[in-house]
Amino acid sequence: MTLALIALACTANAQTRKNPQAGKNGKVYPVQKSESEWKKILSPVSFQVMVKGSTEAPFNNAYHDNHEKGIYVSAATGEPLFSSDDKFESGTGWPSFTKPIKAGVIAIVTDTSHGMVRSEVVEAKTGLHLGHVFNDGPKNRGGKRYCMNSAALKFVKK
Repeated sequence: MTLALIALACTANAQTRKNPQAGKNGKVYPVQKSESEWKKILSPVSFQVMVKGSTEAPFNNAYHDNHEKGIYVSAATGEPLFSSDDKFESGTGWPSFTKPIKAGVIAIVTDTSHGMVRSEVVEAKTGLHLGHVFNDGPKNRGGKRYCMNSAALKFVKK
């Protein structure tokens, strides 16, 4: 009996490792790929940010200082996520937005890494890491700051 429980626990753990988006905060996302599949789709830095949950360096990323008009899509799926109309200068060194482009394209999950409790922003289809959301955005635009990693996004110019 004990061996059966250990085997079951190991199998469940192995399935989670094969599918990094499954089970984040108990949610299973509709688009599932293995790490090797994401490595074929994403650049090395995008893979580290989106699949492994890393954060790129502030001020040294593609979109923190981008002022062109257009939309920001997921680097993994091409799903439109944010609009330049909702981008603002937060001074943090990462691209910041007041809201997603439409409801349902992102999901918020609890992130307890690094000894903190934060609201992590993930792509709703994949569960891949995009950044975090904070309540210190412009008050006249809803008060939210969606602080995103450029490596999780691609910019499509209007």
